[in-house]
Amino acid sequence: MTPTSIPTAGAAVGGRVLDHPARDEIRIEGVLHALADPMRLRVVRELAAAESELTCSHIDLPVSKSTSTHHFRVLRESGIVRQFYRGTAKMNGLRRDDLEALFPGLLDSVLDAANRQAHRGDGTR
Repeated sequence: MTPTSIPTAGAAVGGRVLDHPARDEIRIEGVLHALADPMRLRVVRELAAAESELTCSHIDLPVSKSTSTHHFRVLRESGIVRQFYRGTAKMNGLRRDDLEALFPGLLDSVLDAANRQAHRGDGTR
């Protein structure tokens, strides 16, 4: 993985920079693997519904903190999310532009299917 700095408005200047794959390093296998996990898909759905980046703690997962950290790392390393520090908070946002450029329609199709499945599960077809 090539360390890349994803420029983000409001990111702390001189703060810690997390490694992200460059656009051309994002692989469909990694994206599909990351999206196949229900907890990671839940994170992606929440980020997609948000109007801006969210902190890791904003997304309440029914797992331990270390497991939650693992899920966010898998999402970052697969190229689905970008993470950056704003002060001491680790912010998360979808890399929609990169995913759409590489795999047109994939993210929207997965999100649509996940939302339809969630509605079926709670009886609100």
